[in-house]
Amino acid sequence: MDSADLLDLLGNANRRRILRLLARKPCYVTEISEYLGVSPKAVIDHLRKLEEAGLVESRTDDRRRKYFSISRNLRLEVSVSPYNFGTKSAYPASSGVDMASCRYLSIEIETDRTADLSETAETLRRLEELENELSLAQRWVQGRLADVRERIAEEIGDADPRLVTDLLAVLADEEADTEQLSRLVDAPPPLVEEVLDGLASRGVVVRDGSRWSLGE
Repeated sequence: MDSADLLDLLGNANRRRILRLLARKPCYVTEISEYLGVSPKAVIDHLRKLEEAGLVESRTDDRRRKYFSISRNLRLEVSVSPYNFGTKSAYPASSGVDMASCRYLSIEIETDRTADLSETAETLRRLEELENELSLAQRWVQGRLADVRERIAEEIGDADPRLVTDLLAVLADEEADTEQLSRLVDAPPPLVEEVLDGLASRGVVVRDGSRWSLGE
């Protein structure tokens, strides 16, 4: 499901409360209804939407009661700043993902499925510490991004700082023509061309034929 659709889905307080309850244990409709203080019919409607989104699944026990539980791990991020708004959802990577491909991150925690319970508990503790550290690092990065974008905004004068920072971020990675840049930053080609011409006059970017790149 698209991250924007997930944000809409989870905007409902009762659906968030259902997920909070199911994160503790599987429950059937009556339990959820009593926990929320709403009718079983309303609970069924919320569960249907959560099932359709793939967040919840159900099973029936020997007494023919249908239990609901969370079906998978999911992380939903929302970023709001003077220069950016976006949502991003992510599912856990497979256990075989190569962390060596991360240029700025080194993680030295191995998960061993043959380890005994005490060793597994220690791994759990270290992973929880790592999660907290990564959260702190992410907040640090967001703060530095805001600082850098603010500096760019101060340097460019009257140009739209959001558009300029988006264009420079793309060109820092690869050269591109105006049409490509227009698609990547979601802005009309004439506006992109106008901003690039202004940056070129200051030597920030250079044009080679139809393609743009950062200046030396």
